[in-house]
Amino acid sequence: MAIQVHLEEVLKVRGLTSKELCAKVGITEANLSILRSGKAKGVRFGTINRICYFLECDVGDILKFDGNLEDKDEG
Repeated sequence: MAIQVHLEEVLKVRGLTSKELCAKVGITEANLSILRSGKAKGVRFGTINRICYFLECDVGDILKFDGNLEDKDEG
């Protein structure tokens, strides 16, 4: 995947559990788990906005581009 998710690291630094973040953001634990694992095919900007707000971070802190073009046939 060309976009790497570093949500787990930010959660640890902030001292929050994924369950606590889910309650604040208003998403299910299953959906957050999919995002954390990097298996999400898409995510709403509103969800990213709420995650960044409650984690007091920037989008670039949780999502990183690895420099490769992802082939749409992958995965």
